[in-house]
Amino acid sequence: MSLRIYNTLSRALEDFSPIDPGHVRMYVCGMTIYDLCHIGHARMMMAFDVVQRWLKASGYRVTYVRNITDIDDKIIKRAVERGITIRALTDEMIVAMHRDIDMLGLERPTMEPRATEYVPQMLQLIGQLEAKGLAYRAASGDVNYAVRKFPGYGKLSGKSLDELRAGERVEVQGGKDDPLDFVLWKSAKASEPDDAKWDANALGYAYGTGRPGWHIECSAMSCQTLGETFDIHGGGADLQFPHHENEIAQSEGATGKPLARFWMHNGFVRVDNEKMSKSLGNFFTIRDVLAKYDPETVRFFLLRTHYRSALNYSDVHLDDARTGLKRLYTALSLVPAAGDMPSIDWAQPFAARFKTAMDEDFGTPEAVAVLFDLASEVNRTGSAELAALLKTLGACLGLLQAEPNTHLQAGASIHEADIAHKIAERAAAKAARDFALADSIRKDLLSQGIVLKDSANGTTWEVVQ
Repeated sequence: MSLRIYNTLSRALEDFSPIDPGHVRMYVCGMTIYDLCHIGHARMMMAFDVVQRWLKASGYRVTYVRNITDIDDKIIKRAVERGITIRALTDEMIVAMHRDIDMLGLERPTMEPRATEYVPQMLQLIGQLEAKGLAYRAASGDVNYAVRKFPGYGKLSGKSLDELRAGERVEVQGGKDDPLDFVLWKSAKASEPDDAKWDANALGYAYGTGRPGWHIECSAMSCQTLGETFDIHGGGADLQFPHHENEIAQSEGATGKPLARFWMHNGFVRVDNEKMSKSLGNFFTIRDVLAKYDPETVRFFLLRTHYRSALNYSDVHLDDARTGLKRLYTALSLVPAAGDMPSIDWAQPFAARFKTAMDEDFGTPEAVAVLFDLASEVNRTGSAELAALLKTLGACLGLLQAEPNTHLQAGASIHEADIAHKIAERAAAKAARDFALADSIRKDLLSQGIVLKDSANGTTWEVVQ
């Protein structure tokens, strides 16, 4: 079975093959960096981390580009509020973002372009659109995109221009010819700081002083880094319209070529079945979550829901994920893996089931189910070869790479040496057939959150949360 991906553009599962055989080019819309990343951001980045991991596991070379938006209204407002430069704010937030996502085990993208580094390319693209009659200069000084002049507008979101018409309900603002039009170049305001402005004239384009609109940055950066047409464009479901719809209009309006062959969108995050928002007080940063749960548990929690489905965040679900991950690590602790596997035999029954799950639109819930079945078989047979397979398949999802006992024993309330001493005391009591003392030691450790596990290989322990 070949890899199939759900294409938002066609609204169907399609067989995937890259434009360039053996090489996948993928662009994902990344962070607007004015604050700490939240769990919704983690969900998006995790989804495409798994995509690129599985593509690599499938034998492809992957060029993965995830941009950084480092200029927009929210960034300017936050920098002014804090009395620092835009660059100081965005540099600080990039460091914070990397710290948070590194903790979650996300691999860095191949390239992470910043919008402010591509302003000349954005102006060039705006110039192409104006030359083709798809962009116009407004009286306000802005340069806008003329949506109705692009015949394919609405094909990604499935919205027709009639459905999108806002003329009867919304006033045309900022000198737009039509309410549906969107800004490509924003004329500078006197109240804005100097580091939020670029002189387009000095760069060869007679658009005056201003800054790029949000949508144009991704069209310019994806084209510059991956070419005019590439394999996969991804992002959160909230970007499908208008951001990605506008990217298509800009890019395809300028080049006459399809922007991306596959469009992928991950689902929303809900908190206790309500939409996550600051106004509801149910908004969690990645750091909030990692203060209560270890990073791999959070990763495991995110992967147990299919990337296109809505994810319901709650402590109950995270507690369940922690318990489930411990089951997998317990199997590896009792039956150490027989070294690292140089490659996976995809004909092996468990591996074949895992591959079938992942090849069906990156089906991580089904793949995780295979890991549990494999762990049960490791427990039943004591096979070191199957334990090695469990660890290797887990690596395809960024899981199970810690030393098992280190993971299981994290967060112990008493010192490891004291636990070892108690285990030795218990072993001596059992050898002397003093089972009452042995049971008392076990119960005493359990009261301190330490559960003992006896096996043919001896006694191990783990922390009970």
